Amino acid sequence: MSGIRQRAMAGEPIYGAMVFEFFSSGVPEIFANAGCEYLIYDMEHNGAGFETLKSQAAICRGQPIVPMARVPASAYHFLARALDIGMRGVMVPMVESGEQARAIAEATRYPPVGRRGAAFGFAHDGYSGGAPADKIAAANSEITVIAQIETERGLENVEEIAAVDGIDVLWVGQFDLTNFLGIPGDFDHPAFHDAVAWTVTTARKNGKGLGFLATDESWAARAREMGFNMVAVGTDQGLLMRGVASVIDAARQADRK
Repeated sequence: MSGIRQRAMAGEPIYGAMVFEFFSSGVPEIFANAGCEYLIYDMEHNGAGFETLKSQAAICRGQPIVPMARVPASAYHFLARALDIGMRGVMVPMVESGEQARAIAEATRYPPVGRRGAAFGFAHDGYSGGAPADKIAAANSEITVIAQIETERGLENVEEIAAVDGIDVLWVGQFDLTNFLGIPGDFDHPAFHDAVAWTVTTARKNGKGLGFLATDESWAARAREMGFNMVAVGTDQGLLMRGVASVIDAARQADRK
């Protein structure tokens, strides 16, 4: 599926999920059948490597779902390699300055707008032939770059970050953000509400998409109410646990009757 970047920046609702634990060949199709339009594979917290993600990107080809990777950090070799193995977008944790955002944008776009190194006829372009200029234009247009705003420094500099061409989505990392604001896990605190409102306003002013990881149905609805349009409805392990728990809880309630 194409057009995730453009749709996100236009404010269109787009739903997906994050993958931390399960990397079988059926995962992309299962999530696609459930209605997800994108998957973000995590490399920050779970130890997944590029070989694992390369296989997942290959499986996603031909499926109506867009694979992306949350890289461990904003270093060039993480960003460019994630794209070269076939990921159609990157999420970057803890983006804290306009300078960092500009470096991310350059690393993920080919010249003349960026400084991504070129290697064609590989995984990212389906091992195909064709004119390099056309491939460059397509990649520069289609790759989605997500900057996570999840520290007090990122919040302080969110205007600079949002103003960078090539940063397409601002994604609030709510757990880390409350930690760095000194209110760990307090999502009802006025400081959290103010931080979200400021990020949403700034993103909209600059034509950026807004992303959020929900942990259940109520959080998904709350994210939409707060103004987020690119919503991940959960993590793979969280969705599995909730699904199993709901069936077991229902069965136990029946046992008590």
